[in-house]
Amino acid sequence: MYELKVKTDFAAAHRLTLVGHKCENLHGHNWKVEVCIKGDGLDEGGVLMDFGVIKKSLRGIMEELDHKFLNELEMFSECPPSSENIARIIADKLGAAVNSDKARVYSVTAWESDNASATYIV
Repeated sequence: MYELKVKTDFAAAHRLTLVGHKCENLHGHNWKVEVCIKGDGLDEGGVLMDFGVIKKSLRGIMEELDHKFLNELEMFSECPPSSENIARIIADKLGAAVNSDKARVYSVTAWESDNASATYIV
């Protein structure tokens, strides 16, 4: 099994209700995002997937999130913009763009600070 990882980031604001304390106030984070792609076989070029393909798709997703008030985005109309849901939505969007019969998005971790993250495993 091979595993690729790509890291990126975005800055955005959100407001979480029903979690208590400071999170219920409007606040922002500089999120760091780590994507993991897994697969069993390499292509003719000796790679699982071209890093450029992953980065290009991920860049488009980050543009949808960067410097936005997440609560107002359509992708969060059915769920709160928690780190958990951010990781899942990124995994779903990226998977729709890059998954193949040879390699798939395995997990996405959304770090809201240097010491707090949420991981969604597909």
